[in-house]
Amino acid sequence: MKTPAVVIALAGVAVVATLAGIAFNPFAPGTTEHALRPDDPKFLVAGGRIYMAQCAACHGARLEGQPEWRTRSADGLLPAPPHDASGHTWHHPDETLFRITKFGVASIVGDTNYKTAMPVYEATLSDGDIIAVLSWIKAQWPAAIREKHDQMNAETAKASRP
Repeated sequence: MKTPAVVIALAGVAVVATLAGIAFNPFAPGTTEHALRPDDPKFLVAGGRIYMAQCAACHGARLEGQPEWRTRSADGLLPAPPHDASGHTWHHPDETLFRITKFGVASIVGDTNYKTAMPVYEATLSDGDIIAVLSWIKAQWPAAIREKHDQMNAETAKASRP
């Protein structure tokens, strides 16, 4: 049988541990589960490796994309866009980028018949892998573009709160 002092001490430890977990939760209010981490070296190392293995063949080793990326080819598909500052990747919030990568463009445009050369990575990459590669891409953007992207994410998060 535990004494009241031991029970109180254990309860105190549980409260402190819970509060510590909340304080260090990367998904705390104001963030999203799929928030990019362009300043986290662990994500950047993995993200760069994954990008080179899964994305660079189409989007370019330097994020330059394919030529004429805004013009549909003879097969009706758009070439791969650049992910550098000249492209439109940074015009989308983190959650949208995550969804496009994991579930495909069709999931964003709401058209299951939308044709694209972009693979769906749901069965290929884990959520952490997707966040890592998108974080690596964001880390390559100039500071001013990253700041604009951060502002857009903050506005998107603010607008989605009840």
